Amino acid sequence: MLRPHLRDAIEEIEYEVRVHVFDGVAAADAEYARVVHEVIDETVAHFVNSLGEADPSSAELAVLYARLGAEAARRGFQPDRLQTALRLSSQVACRRFIKDAYRFSWPKETLASLTDHLFELLARAADAGAQGYARQQGRMADDRAHHRDRLRDLLVREPPPAADAVAAQAGAADWTVPRTVAAVALLPAPQGRTPSRVLPPDVLANWDPTAPYLLVPDPDSPGPERLNALLGPVGTAAVGPTVPTARAAVSLRWARHTLALVGRGILPADRPVRSAEHTALLAAARAEDLIDATSAAYLAPLLGLPAGRRLPLLATLLAYLECGGNAVTTGGRLHVHEQTVRYRLRRIAELTGHSFQDPAGRLDLMLTLTWLVHTAGARRTIAPRN
Repeated sequence: MLRPHLRDAIEEIEYEVRVHVFDGVAAADAEYARVVHEVIDETVAHFVNSLGEADPSSAELAVLYARLGAEAARRGFQPDRLQTALRLSSQVACRRFIKDAYRFSWPKETLASLTDHLFELLARAADAGAQGYARQQGRMADDRAHHRDRLRDLLVREPPPAADAVAAQAGAADWTVPRTVAAVALLPAPQGRTPSRVLPPDVLANWDPTAPYLLVPDPDSPGPERLNALLGPVGTAAVGPTVPTARAAVSLRWARHTLALVGRGILPADRPVRSAEHTALLAAARAEDLIDATSAAYLAPLLGLPAGRRLPLLATLLAYLECGGNAVTTGGRLHVHEQTVRYRLRRIAELTGHSFQDPAGRLDLMLTLTWLVHTAGARRTIAPRN
């Protein structure tokens, strides 16, 4: 009695699913329309053919719906669409069962048996579809992660990659190429502790246990608060300069130089440190051996003093040069009286025989003093924070 009406049932179910679930997507996409039609056709046929079987097999149906779930995942549909489609299909089928029950005077036991069989079949279909969807999502996530890793490695390559190579790899990784990036170098996590890896999806991460780092798109937008909040849970961090995306390697290089100073205790480890705020110190660090070899030529009497006497004199001379030779401004910066500044400058001149007023060597002297002041008492390596 059901078989002569199967084609009408299939068309009605297909119409409801297309209109109310896929919003015309299936109608506009010939390939997906074919998939939907095939699934509905085979489901209806399976239902009717299994009515007379005591223990019908649902293996073929499970394969069919697993494929449908995987296809939905590939097309970016939400998993609840399949559930909605099955619910609508069951409503159409039940309406037709009731109509046939009146038309053919079925006993209520027949109607109950049909509906029970229908809901059992659709429950198995829904489970198979969900599993297919989840498996495909997992495969897609693995593929996306692989492409993101390749993109990350491409961006920090030197010389810089070509723009079309970046665009192609970004497309495969489902990553929107930003205008700028900043690299964030991280200290390796202490043994037995895993840093937080909950990051925004646009951040590219390398969790190498010896030299982890992040690439953060558009780090200065909308403001520094975003980056500070992002880095809070990941531990000690050094933020490289913001650069065009193709120059990410430059940002990473300077982030690592900055992190090295953090590791030596020269820069603080209790908050993210930005390379751009320590340009002079980083420049001096790259010339450390040159400074060690040449500073004694004109600062030897100062360098020979005990640390408690040496550091105030060096810090005063550096601040005085940075303040354009103004003792009042220098005193305000150091929080000492201007007469204290002048006394220290006289003491420096007495010890070294130099007034350090020659503009020709001022930049070299300031870089040297920057290094000596910041490294005083800090020439040690710190361990990662526990």
